[in-house]
Amino acid sequence: MSYGIVFHSLAAVAYAALALGLFRSLSSDSPSVNSGGLARAGLLFAIILHGIALWHTVLQEGNLRLGWALALSAAVWIGMLVFWLESLVIRIDGLQLLLLPVGTAVCLLAALFPQSKVIAHAQDAGLRIHLLIALSAYALVTIAALQAMLMSGLDRRLHFPRQDPLHPPSALRLVVGRLLDAQPPLLAQEQILFRLIWIAFAALSFTLISGALISLSLSGKWLPLDHKSIFTLLSWLTFGILIVGRHLRGWRGRTALRYTLVGFAFVVLAYTGSRFVIEVILQRH
Repeated sequence: MSYGIVFHSLAAVAYAALALGLFRSLSSDSPSVNSGGLARAGLLFAIILHGIALWHTVLQEGNLRLGWALALSAAVWIGMLVFWLESLVIRIDGLQLLLLPVGTAVCLLAALFPQSKVIAHAQDAGLRIHLLIALSAYALVTIAALQAMLMSGLDRRLHFPRQDPLHPPSALRLVVGRLLDAQPPLLAQEQILFRLIWIAFAALSFTLISGALISLSLSGKWLPLDHKSIFTLLSWLTFGILIVGRHLRGWRGRTALRYTLVGFAFVVLAYTGSRFVIEVILQRH
């Protein structure tokens, strides 16, 4: 068993333990969703385990290796790191209920499907920078999508604040309800979402520009018309339209949430979706 599989498994256990601790605290009589120093240190420990796993799997024998699960794992790891750093400044504890299960699932997938291939021209510094920018962009889009899901739950909670007394809520619904009730106002959440969208849009722009320059230097073509380029471009256009609509027509609320989730779907299809079909369903490498 490789070190990558071991450390991805350990990271999955760490994320799952933190998620369970959050669930238990919200299920108690005195729920608390504030991340104290111990919880924040625990999350940092899980992120470090996750990073070690990626180090052993992506950087093997001086090569750069990626597969659909490893690309997803790397993007989520960067997203976790961004969340941890931002949580030091802004209270965004509610995202943990979404991020921790996602981190658990992604680490398990990376442990179960460790297949990867060597990236051609990986010694090129420009290509490495491009891949780092691209993974950062995918991570930021993932965080924005999770923020949009949280806002959707908040919006629904505001419209349907009470449950039918004849049908008491399940434990999971009770936990989610308590978490949503403890969140900052929806307007503040919306400001966080659009800040993430702006940063993600900038990262996607740099991804397309650096990708075009790399493609020009290696193949003489500005932008190859492959699935990765097309879906990344579609995601960039989706977020661009949302930003323009926000500026000119004041788009917000459910319109912003829909565009964010559509942009996230394009990002998933840009790499992980297609590689999953090729490597797992079609059994090609």
